[in-house]
Amino acid sequence: MGIHPLVSSQSAPEARCAVLLAPCSPLPVLAPPGWSLTQVRHLAQIPPSLGERSTPVGLMHVSPQTLETCQQALDQHPSTPWVALIEEPAARLPSLLRRMLADAFFDFHTLPADPARLAHTLGHAAGIAELRRHSTERDESETGTILGRSPNIERLRRDIKRLGRFDATVLIQGESGSGKELAAQALHAASRRRTGPFIAVNCGAIPANLIQSELFGHERGAFTGAHQRRSGYLERADGGTIFLDEIGELPTDHQVNLLRVLEERALTRVGGTEPRRLDIRVIAATHVDLEAAVAAGNFREDLYYRLHVLHLTIPPLRARGEDIEELAQAFLDRFRREYQGTARGFSHQALGALRRHHWPGNVRELMNRVQRAVAMSDRRLLAPEDLGLEARHPGWRRIQPLRESRAQAERAAILGALASYQGNVSEAARQLGVSRVTLYRLMDRLAIEPDTPTASTATTPQDGASGQGRSRSGR
Repeated sequence: MGIHPLVSSQSAPEARCAVLLAPCSPLPVLAPPGWSLTQVRHLAQIPPSLGERSTPVGLMHVSPQTLETCQQALDQHPSTPWVALIEEPAARLPSLLRRMLADAFFDFHTLPADPARLAHTLGHAAGIAELRRHSTERDESETGTILGRSPNIERLRRDIKRLGRFDATVLIQGESGSGKELAAQALHAASRRRTGPFIAVNCGAIPANLIQSELFGHERGAFTGAHQRRSGYLERADGGTIFLDEIGELPTDHQVNLLRVLEERALTRVGGTEPRRLDIRVIAATHVDLEAAVAAGNFREDLYYRLHVLHLTIPPLRARGEDIEELAQAFLDRFRREYQGTARGFSHQALGALRRHHWPGNVRELMNRVQRAVAMSDRRLLAPEDLGLEARHPGWRRIQPLRESRAQAERAAILGALASYQGNVSEAARQLGVSRVTLYRLMDRLAIEPDTPTASTATTPQDGASGQGRSRSGR
């Protein structure tokens, strides 16, 4: 069976279009006023324009026989608002179909569908799709995937646009988990180098004995195990941007080599003799106070000034109060699709708990808590306990003994640090300013197990992510 256009006699020439997927057999559906329907049986017949302005909405015949095809269509067109057409009242459908209607569809109508009511639903769905499209286009055109409308984030966006016009080195400073790599990607996207590679390197994750060859590359036979010539991260960023994350962790004996590259815009591979010219923009980031590190002799002063030409500060999450709900909902939507979870939002108690929490792990901690809640909770609206947060304001509780209050504060700080680093005790101890032995002793006293789930890093701030380098060629 082919494609069947069904056009209402009331449709105007500028009628909007919608696709009707009827996998089993054609449906005798009258096109609603102001709309033209293109009925298809197979996924391959769905026009590429579905989800765009010309064809913003889809309809789908949903039944036990069409379940598999419907699920594939939802997976292939996740951003399209779908309206379900069912043959009997929803209460009589199998529980699996009822759950699909509730979770995956914008609305549903029982056949035979009333054309006027259907036109109202399609118009509402198209309006919502247009709002989402405008929001997405605005975010992407401004600064990539940086979310939020707080004054601090609006200021950050303006700074990124301003600094994107220049090619000078930028030093990004901010707490761990605040989104330094995301800001670096936005700087790259706002620059003339946007079509070139973006190479991200975590300087703190490279073993000291490999830093030289990883950054600068090496020639064949340069050292034992160097069986072939290899380009380093700096050379791979030629024509684009290199992001040196956690630059404060770079050992002092390697800092002079990086300084030379920044000054000469050229490098020589390990074991080589020929200098290679570089056309790169350098963006560095750190969560430590580099001025203090310079004063303590742990960071070269000349390298600090070479890096600190332009400056960008990332606000911590606790300074972005009005953004917390938007970020939490974005993470919920992402993990709900990934895990096929039931959660659709947050209870008002959970929203209050999100606003009151101090967020020592910043955006990474928020992502981790929401990810765990979506995976583990069966609630449609997540509660504070799903997020591992307290529902009541501390001022409403009884007055606690000082020892009990101190233990609760220590527990919250340790759990937040562990959540920020996905259970990595060494990194958590460094963030908390204690030794790993001390942290283990505190965890034992407070009955804390280092079993925090690992968070995904696909589209979120990655300024503390494990791994030595990540690349993205162009956009």
